[in-house]
Parts: sequence; C-alpha cells; structure tokens
Amino acid sequence: MDKKIRIGVSECLLGHQVRYDGGHKWDRFLTDTLGQYVEYVPVCPEVECGLGVPREAMRLIGDPESPRLVTIRTREDLTDRMVAWARGRVKELEEENLCGFIFKSDSPSSGMERVKVYTDKGMPEKKGKGIFASIFMEHFPLIPVEEEGRLHDPKLRENFIESIFTLMRWRELLSQGKSVRNLVAFHTQNKMLLFSHSEKHHRMMGKLVAAGKSAPANELYEKYETLLMEALKLKTTIKKNTNVLQHMMGYFKQQLSSDEKQEMLEVIGEYRKGYIPLIVPVTLLNHYVRKYKEPYLVQQTYLNPHPIALQLRNHA
Repeated sequence: MDKKIRIGVSECLLGHQVRYDGGHKWDRFLTDTLGQYVEYVPVCPEVECGLGVPREAMRLIGDPESPRLVTIRTREDLTDRMVAWARGRVKELEEENLCGFIFKSDSPSSGMERVKVYTDKGMPEKKGKGIFASIFMEHFPLIPVEEEGRLHDPKLRENFIESIFTLMRWRELLSQGKSVRNLVAFHTQNKMLLFSHSEKHHRMMGKLVAAGKSAPANELYEKYETLLMEALKLKTTIKKNTNVLQHMMGYFKQQLSSDEKQEMLEVIGEYRKGYIPLIVPVTLLNHYVRKYKEPYLVQQTYLNPHPIALQLRNHA
C-alpha cells in the first residue's frame, strides 16, 4: 500500500482520555493491528461540542426514532447543541476522504445501533442510535460503518475491512477520471469479489457497465458506486465463497493435472463443510494462478482483497 486508508473513529477507542469519567476505551486491535494500514481521524462528539472532561453522564430519552440527549443528574437537554455541532462536523468530514467510520458502541452520541433509550418510566429499550452516529450515517449513506464491539466478530470484521479497502480502490479509480474504460477495468478486477457478496448485484453492475457508453459519466459512476456499496453490505457466506472458488477453478480446466484437480476439489469440499478456513483454498488457488499465470484470475481482488497479515480469512 502506497498510502493509508483514512478512517473516522470515536476518539476514546484510540486510548485518549475523553470519556465523561476522564477515562478511555482503548481498543488494541484498532491501534496496533488495523492501525498499521489506516490513518485515523478521531472524533469525540461531547468534547468537540464544548463539554468538558470529566463531565456529567448523559443518556437518550423519549422516542427511539427521535430521542433527546439529556444529562442524568441535572436533566439538562443537550440535544439541540449536539445536533447543531454534528451537522457542522459532517460537513467538515467531507474534506477528509473517509473510507469508513468506527463508532463507540452503546454511546448516546456515537452508538451505531441498539443504544439504550429510556422511556418516561425510566425503563431502557435498546432501539436507539447515537445522535452523531445517526447524523453521520444519514449524511454518508454509502460509507462503511461499524462499532468496535461488533468488530470482535470475525465475520463482521472481515466484511468491514474488505469494504473499506474496496472503497479505497474505488476512490483511486475516481482520481484517474470517469471513463468507461476505467470502469470496465475496475469491474473486471472485482467481479469475483462482488460475486462472493451478491450474485444479484454482480449481474446488475455488469449490465450497467455494458451499457456504459450510453449514459453520462457522472450518472454511470454514481449508480455503480451505490450498487458497489450495497453489495459489500451483504456478507459473504460459505455457500457464496464455495461458488466463487468452484467458478475460479474452472479457469484451470486445461492446466491442472488430475491430481491437482482432485486436491483442489477436496480442499474446496473441506471448506464447504466448515472443516478449514477460507484462507486454505484461496492460498491453493493463488498458487495455481502464479504457477500457470492465468491472466484473468491474476487480477482478481478476491484472491487478495486486504493484507494477509490481518488474518481475516483464517476463521473457519
């Protein structure tokens, strides 16, 4: 990678002492592992909107669809203050070229989902979104978002990181100019990756690219980006990956010996049954791609969508 991916993050997750109690929620995966490949843009809604450290704790109350942000002890309503700041902050973040955002779970300002909203009777319901997180997601509907807690799930972690790397490659394409030729090249390189997320989107995007010359470039690229990010939100599965692996194996019909074909089929079968992780058949496929110099597969991002050191395909 020539440059790091820019990712927004709740500042407390980096170990900065900005929480209401003067503490932090340092997440070492974010700083020590993922941090080798990304450049973080830290955001602390409470501090940036003018509240001190330490400060009175707050929570969401009322209607989960439109909650109020209120301090717990003094009952001060900070909703309008937070909303005004958040709407200005997302405008500023347009200049940061973010490829994703990692929010602090359960936070009344930054929680992405299932944040507690208290009723008039004081009973919490996990149906809310943090004020800033909600405004961010509304303003940037296509940017991948996650919470640090959910990133402990290997599948969710893999899907999020694959999405931010794909969006980075898309942004690099945009910097080269919106030509049909560039779009065809990008789509060709990412066909198997898209297929592993959504066969439906894969077909729709293929038709869009095929008819590319008849549409204005801005409209073409806007529609493609929307479908791209929609597809990436749909998680891969063992069944989807198995279909992709079998499809890619078909490119070696003439090259593989009978023993190599049998080995590849056995490895794919073991993955399909859940005995081995995805990295095993992918590594074998990468070996055959190099050995036989298969021109179509050598360019497929599916085989190397993110740094192998992140070990995102090592879970069964």
